[in-house]
Amino acid sequence: MFQGFTGKQATADATESIAWGTNIVGGVKPGWTGQHLGRPVLPTVREPHATAIYVSAQHAASAIEEAIEAGVPLIVAVAEHVPLHDMLRIHSILKTQSKSRLVGANSPGIISAVGRCRIGFQPLPCFSPGRIGIVTKSGTLSYETVASTTRAGLGQSLCIGVGGDILPGTDLREALSILEDDPDTDAIALVGEIGGTGEMDAAAWIKDYRSRARLPKYAQLIAPLIDRPIVGLVAGVNEARGRIMGHAGAFTAVGEPDARTKIAALQDAGVTMVNHPAKFGGVLKAILEDGTSHTRRDTGKSWVGGLLRGTQRRQFHSFTIGRFRQRRYNRPHISSIQQQRRRIHLPEDKCMDLLRAAGQVNCGTYSGHGTRRLLAVGIDRSMRSPCIIAAPATHEDELLTPNVKRFPFDFRRGPDRLSIERIASHLQLSNKGSAVDSLRRVIKSLVTIFFDKEAYLMTTHVVDRLGAIKIVAAQFSFDDAAFRTAGRQRDLHSLAVVAPEDEPGAAAEDSGIVYIRLAGTGVIGTLVNGAGLAMNTVDALADAGGKAANFLDTGGKATSETVKESFRVILQDQRVRVVFVNIFGGLTLGDMIARGVIMAFQELSLDIPVVVRIRGTNEKEGQKLIAESGLPLLAFDDFEEAAAKAIELCRA
Repeated sequence: MFQGFTGKQATADATESIAWGTNIVGGVKPGWTGQHLGRPVLPTVREPHATAIYVSAQHAASAIEEAIEAGVPLIVAVAEHVPLHDMLRIHSILKTQSKSRLVGANSPGIISAVGRCRIGFQPLPCFSPGRIGIVTKSGTLSYETVASTTRAGLGQSLCIGVGGDILPGTDLREALSILEDDPDTDAIALVGEIGGTGEMDAAAWIKDYRSRARLPKYAQLIAPLIDRPIVGLVAGVNEARGRIMGHAGAFTAVGEPDARTKIAALQDAGVTMVNHPAKFGGVLKAILEDGTSHTRRDTGKSWVGGLLRGTQRRQFHSFTIGRFRQRRYNRPHISSIQQQRRRIHLPEDKCMDLLRAAGQVNCGTYSGHGTRRLLAVGIDRSMRSPCIIAAPATHEDELLTPNVKRFPFDFRRGPDRLSIERIASHLQLSNKGSAVDSLRRVIKSLVTIFFDKEAYLMTTHVVDRLGAIKIVAAQFSFDDAAFRTAGRQRDLHSLAVVAPEDEPGAAAEDSGIVYIRLAGTGVIGTLVNGAGLAMNTVDALADAGGKAANFLDTGGKATSETVKESFRVILQDQRVRVVFVNIFGGLTLGDMIARGVIMAFQELSLDIPVVVRIRGTNEKEGQKLIAESGLPLLAFDDFEEAAAKAIELCRA
């Protein structure tokens, strides 16, 4: 079923999914009964086997909660910018049950190419039935991964887009465990990025998976296991520290591993790593053709293994959905609804004002006496809950602060007395009795602000002076989606201050563009569609010997106008010597991008080289438009060739 069935985007995606072969039985529109696309429309959710949440971000949490209450086994939420605290509430509900599994929010969806079942908005022209299971945080990176495996003749079995949200309903580890039981999957492509610990959890799962695969044959008689090869990629090696790289969850918080740490952990677990999604097909094909230890299990079953299973409490059940494995259809192009947002960061004096208003908090400047300790309120992404973050010392670079520990607490009840005593012990406070009481008051005030103002990370430095806790530094970040999509926190939004270096990005935001000027000596301006692909473009250019001047994500659905506006923003940076346009036409049309590039070149009177790499939907049409434009534009379909040319030109 589709919740929000009669909406424009849901109608477009449902029409294409039905034509492709997905068994959509109907939809939901509150307070309305009738027909749409020849299928029934109901006022409330009944009990389908799966539901797609297509309502707006401000109503998404209510729709998810309705589906949980109806006992729908699989809930897929595609909406981006669902307020963080709405999702915290949803996860607190999910932990009380064992029937429903949530995928998303901010997910491109899931798709069984073998079963002709799509729940989401993935670009169907990329897909072909086959052997590769794909697990990914990023939409655009997954589309290029899919296209790469299609070109290699491997095709796809089941693709799970866990999404780039701060708190995904299904994480990378859980998605891998689903593919472990899928009889159609012979190998796995794993696509991660910065933010959270999901890739570390996945690496630990893979190590355990490999160890079980090496058990003696008699030990596997009860549960035979295929040792499937896994190839991985992690985007964001060259992230801008302290910035959100397009996706809501694409930032590295204090105590979280960076991209290099995640890559090392996956390599240690036996994952073959690549640095660009176009390489997945060739690498996977070479591994499978080697065939030394990988065999295919044919159980004769037809099911999307494990997706229709309960979630957080791990009391899973499976469900056969062979009826989804139906006939072939033409695969049309689809459109997207994604748009980008930033977060609200307050200057320190405003943070201190909030603390004073909360009461019972001693805060002010650091006198130079006492050890500075880290105390923060944030999100434990693995536990999908709020948490206290603490360390007995601080570092100039917060991400390098040693001995960081997280203390998750219940969304509804807050931190309990025992947790605060453990936090005090970890902080190594001197006078335990009075210090713990003082710490309890400080934490209570911080947590109150966290919930009342819908923060996602509140970092402070505290000192312990004679058994009293004093806050001597504060940096608070709040969820912009609460204001932009739900109209909440208007007063807080007015306090935000845009730094001069961030002004181009703030202006571009109105066009749905995320722009971040990267520090250093980068001279290659990058223009990319999709946050994951934009991060990976910066990384892959660095691997090739180049250096990007910026991160720019036009959004999953770039248009000619957004391309022109992107050029305008990029060219404000006087360092830029060449513009590198890297577009994968999944949801985006290659010919539309080409027209945007040509329009920008003509209207902005560009006097620097432009290298355009277009792959995917309408790639030939786009490349032809560039070639026949009569303008000094260079068109490629291969990423490495295009990157090499951009680096050559910026050095000339």
